[in-house]
Amino acid sequence: MITLAALQMKSESGDVAANLARIEQAAKEAAGKGASLLITPELGLTGYGAGDIIRDLAEPADGPLVRRLQAISAETGVAIIAGFAEKAGADTFNSAVYVDGTAEPVVYRKSHLYGDYERALFTTAEPSTMLFTHRGVKCGMLICYDVEFPENVRRLALADVDAVLVPTALPAGYSGTFIADHMIQTRAFENQVFVAYINHCGADERFTFAGSSRIAAPDGSLLASAPSHGETLMVVPLNPADFQVSKSENTYLTDLTHRA
Repeated sequence: MITLAALQMKSESGDVAANLARIEQAAKEAAGKGASLLITPELGLTGYGAGDIIRDLAEPADGPLVRRLQAISAETGVAIIAGFAEKAGADTFNSAVYVDGTAEPVVYRKSHLYGDYERALFTTAEPSTMLFTHRGVKCGMLICYDVEFPENVRRLALADVDAVLVPTALPAGYSGTFIADHMIQTRAFENQVFVAYINHCGADERFTFAGSSRIAAPDGSLLASAPSHGETLMVVPLNPADFQVSKSENTYLTDLTHRA
């Protein structure tokens, strides 16, 4: 069992220092509420809609930005998942990093870029299964649009994860409302995993965000939900043992390989 904190956040476009300070504040608040892991939105460190400057702000996974996140984690005792622009040779990836103090960071690169905006900024990564175990709970990461492809969540579920953790930058509108209100719970139920889907709020110079962050349980219930507007820090326990009945009744994963 872990206690998860999730920050629906209004990032400052292009202001990494301000966004780091906001994440640090949230990590301290999360620690005070007994959480051991904090999730923040897609490209939360640069701001999602910052445009071409994002490439200038990109850093390698062992650069000063990730090291600062590690220091915040070590100081607060809270592990952090944060979205950043990752520089790797000539490529820039839309990435999320999990840091837990001074331990080796785990980096996931977005495999399904959304629209011309992202494709102009980032290199598409190959689908990957990046796993880590946090305080006994096995976790995998996806980023935003990735979760809308059921194959991505199923791949992690077949790797026996307990939780799929998803920084996102979901835009406001009908599609965003449907995804937040229906798809996230469905992904959790059909794979019998927790799904935490954590969004921006407000607007930047290019996008207006849906807010509506969600944390869904394996039985399809909502453990926490954020409003469509405004910053929110959600703190919830994730205990896989609480959902053994759901797993025993909804045997999708085992039935994939046990067809008559």
